[in-house]
Amino acid sequence: MVGRTLDRSGSTPLWRQLQEALLARLAGGEFVEHFPGELALVEEYDVSRSTVRQALRQLRTDGVIVAERGRQPRVAEVPEIHQPLGALYSLFASVEAAGLSQDSVVRVLDVRADALVAERLGLEGSTPLVYLERLRLAGGEPLAIDRVWLPASVASPLLSADFRHTSLYGELAARTGVRLDAGQEDVHAVVPSAAEVKQLRCPAGTALFAINRLGSSQGRAVEWRQTRVRGDRFALTAEFNAQIGYRFMQK
Repeated sequence: MVGRTLDRSGSTPLWRQLQEALLARLAGGEFVEHFPGELALVEEYDVSRSTVRQALRQLRTDGVIVAERGRQPRVAEVPEIHQPLGALYSLFASVEAAGLSQDSVVRVLDVRADALVAERLGLEGSTPLVYLERLRLAGGEPLAIDRVWLPASVASPLLSADFRHTSLYGELAARTGVRLDAGQEDVHAVVPSAAEVKQLRCPAGTALFAINRLGSSQGRAVEWRQTRVRGDRFALTAEFNAQIGYRFMQK
C-alpha cells in the first residue's frame, strides 16, 4: 500500500516522512472510514511509537486529525462555511453561499437598556436598545449563538420582523433604510461553556470562534454583536503574497 516504506538512510526525520506519507494517503482518499491508531502505524511502518506520536502531533497541530486522550485518531471534518477576513458579511448569506439552508431559533426579541453596550455604541447608558438573540442553524444543525444590540431609535421597526428565516441586515435595510457600510471585528478562540456545548451540540474538543462586531452606517455606530460559532463548521480565510502581505477579501 502507498506510503509504507520510509527512507532510513536520508536526512529527513522518520516522523516527518511518516507525516508526509499519511498526508499523501489522505489526499488519495484513504482513511474515509477510519484513521489508523498508533499501534497499527507502528506495525505498518516499522517505526517506534514515539515516531508515530510525533507525526500525529504535527497532524493534530495542523488541524488534519483530531486525537483525544484514550481515543483513536480521526480525520478532522472540513469546515462547511468559509468567510473571508476583512469583508462586511452576513452570516445568513455565508451559510446560503455554502449551499445550506439557513434557519434561526429566536430566543429573545425585545427592547432593553444595557449601559456597557450603549457605551460601545457611543450612547447614553439608559438609551433603549433593540436586542435580538438567536440560535443559528445551518443545514438544520446548530452553527452559532448570535446576540445583537441596535439603538431602538433606529431599529424599533425590527420588533415585528420574523427572524426565523431571514437576515438581520436584510430586514434592517428593508424596514429602516439603514445599511451597514463599515465596522470592526475582534475574533478569538474560546472553550465553550457547558451550556454552549449543549446548545450547539459541539463534538468533544471543539472550540468556538468568539466574534465581537461593531457595525456602523455612514459613520454612526448602529450595531454591537456577539457571536459564538462552532469552529468545526466555520473557517476564516485570507489571501496574501510576499510583496504586500495579507490582502483581505471583499464580498
